[in-house]
Amino acid sequence: MMLAVTRSSGSYAVAGAVMALFSGTSVFLSPARAALIDRYGPRRALAPMAALYTVLLGVLTVAVWRPQGTPPLVLGAVTAAAGACTPPLGPAMRAVWGRLAPGRALLQRAYSLDAVAEELLFVSGPLLVGVVVALAPPALGIAAGALLIAAGTAGFVTSPAVREVPPAAGRSARGGRRVLGGIRRPVTAALGVGLTLGAVELLVVAYVEGRGRGGETVAWVLAALSAGSAVGGLLNGAVAWRTPAGVRLPLLTAGLGLAVLAAAAAPGTVILAAAMALAGLFVAPALTTAYLLADEAAAPEARVRAGAWVNTGVNAGATAGTAGAGVLAAALPTAWCLVVTGAVTLGAAAGAAATAPRGATRDGGAPRPVGDGDRGAAVRGQSSSPRSSPSS
Repeated sequence: MMLAVTRSSGSYAVAGAVMALFSGTSVFLSPARAALIDRYGPRRALAPMAALYTVLLGVLTVAVWRPQGTPPLVLGAVTAAAGACTPPLGPAMRAVWGRLAPGRALLQRAYSLDAVAEELLFVSGPLLVGVVVALAPPALGIAAGALLIAAGTAGFVTSPAVREVPPAAGRSARGGRRVLGGIRRPVTAALGVGLTLGAVELLVVAYVEGRGRGGETVAWVLAALSAGSAVGGLLNGAVAWRTPAGVRLPLLTAGLGLAVLAAAAAPGTVILAAAMALAGLFVAPALTTAYLLADEAAAPEARVRAGAWVNTGVNAGATAGTAGAGVLAAALPTAWCLVVTGAVTLGAAAGAAATAPRGATRDGGAPRPVGDGDRGAAVRGQSSSPRSSPSS
């Protein structure tokens, strides 16, 4: 989308504004779209969202393909509307995992595999974009993305597991009113992780360019971060944790912050890549644990919303991290920018630890499986219990 809008408008400023509108409506309206899924069920809510999203991306494809160009206001309006309709497939899927996985250990493995798959997508996606733009106009990539969203949503809502998910309309909304108060811990940690990821992506570019290296070096360093996260996700799913998830979450977030502080002392790009791989080991486990705790904090009729708030925290943190890192990089050496980033991440870890839950479950872990007889009841505990494409 960024490449297509840049080529169509001939302006990085227009492309940046258009992408900001798309990201803003997609990220910050995600909880509202998730509420529709909680209320009406994934089949009734996701299908029209995906249909509108696909149509609007088709309109955008035509707009950026026009030889005479399209006014920036039109591009902004179309992308903002498309962002508002982004189907939150990730939160909806994780809510279904909560119904399918009979027990905390299996649910942790499911969420961990989800995090690993997402890391692989973040690595392979840009590679596919490179192939597309080498063979065709970037606008074709937007159209291909729209078709993938439509096909993926159709496959999701027609699966037997999703067909059995009832809508929440007419059931108790007590858990829905508790969502914001019950997920402060995981959202705080997700903000910290997202902020770190957003800042590090820009700071790695500044670090590498400051040493006269090219873009291929940047790609390798960021690939090390993703590879570390994938390994961390696999390890997290394989380990039978005895430490409660509510205790693990701030520790994992703090581990990420300490790894970023270590990266600040890297004397060269090889050591920086190693430090990024070390930091990545904490990313997927931290986000997986955050999603588990958010799922536990919400009643069954608010599970999609709870996951969407964590997802919003990650994406909002990434946006703020990139913006903040840009300001810092203009005023400080890259090493000091990494120090500030690590310190802020440690602050998020402290915030996640400080928001101690009232009436938390004793294990502080994932939710118990919800059977047909208690779908309308609140999960264990009376209040809060101890994680980026926007749709994921």
